[in-house]
Amino acid sequence: MKPAELPSALKRHGLVALYLVIGEEDYFRDQTIATLRAWKKVDDPATKADESKNAGDDPDDVFACDILYGDETECQEILSLVEEVPFFSTHRLVILKWADKLSAKHGEALIPYFHAPNDSSTLVLSAPKLDGRTKWVQTLKSKATVIDCAPLFDTHCLGWVKQEAARLGLKVDQEAALLLKDIAAEGLYRARRELDKLALFVPTGQTVTGNDVVAVQGADTGASVFDLAGAIAAKNPSHALTIVEKNLEAGEAPLRILGALLWQYRRLWKAKDELARGGNESKVARSLGLPPFRQREFFTVVQRFSLSHFSKAWKVFAETDSFLKGGAAGSPHRVFHSLVFALCLGARD
Repeated sequence: MKPAELPSALKRHGLVALYLVIGEEDYFRDQTIATLRAWKKVDDPATKADESKNAGDDPDDVFACDILYGDETECQEILSLVEEVPFFSTHRLVILKWADKLSAKHGEALIPYFHAPNDSSTLVLSAPKLDGRTKWVQTLKSKATVIDCAPLFDTHCLGWVKQEAARLGLKVDQEAALLLKDIAAEGLYRARRELDKLALFVPTGQTVTGNDVVAVQGADTGASVFDLAGAIAAKNPSHALTIVEKNLEAGEAPLRILGALLWQYRRLWKAKDELARGGNESKVARSLGLPPFRQREFFTVVQRFSLSHFSKAWKVFAETDSFLKGGAAGSPHRVFHSLVFALCLGARD
């Protein structure tokens, strides 16, 4: 099931006992969890009686809701919550975020519950991805309602932008839509922030233009991952570090910045490889879904990198990911300083 299909499924069947919210698009995972938390059991007499006084209140007034995290939770805590009968609410909702951090031992201990969950509770496990080779994950996938939160394909980003713009009451012209599509391909949260800024910036009833998108981007404290890759390709570590610092100060998660840069590097590598095999820029641009206004700048960056640079960069990315998730997690500035200088040095090859 896709996140967009969840509201209609809830209307038809209500909450089920077990959900797996999985996929690497943070925006979809968070929206899915928000939908589950906001759901009110319309067929529940207790809920109907309280609808008028609870209107606009936090959804936890209807459900007992507990949020746990896989890296700091044991199976016994999860089981004690989902097996407990709720006394002051109509239903209990237990959300386990970062389920991929749950140890195999604790995951295995949840298998009996997956086979016979408590009807008065709903257990939601959320993760970017899980190891499908483990027995507990295999059992979970077979017993749970799975919500697929995979990133959008490039070809679907434009439709998502237009849909979200319409929800905000925005009319966007083609140039603006393509600019926002490019941003959405880097992450839906970032695209949604740009749309929210446009809703405040553009007068009601006026069509959003490409110039409007550029204007609100310029007012942002951060800069795009495309700019960051361009600074590295230009062998300009000072500019690259400035971009990283601005994004960190704006509240971007270090792993999200790293993931976005890796995503852009993969696109650059794919383009470089296809061109080296005799492909032409127009064909490569179509395969990557590049908007026309981005193509010249994109291929300028591609030309500045050698294929050998990418093979060395993957090792640097792996080390940086390990550092951010390990003991250096408290000092992302130092970690990114090393990353930027290593990539800029490699770009000289």
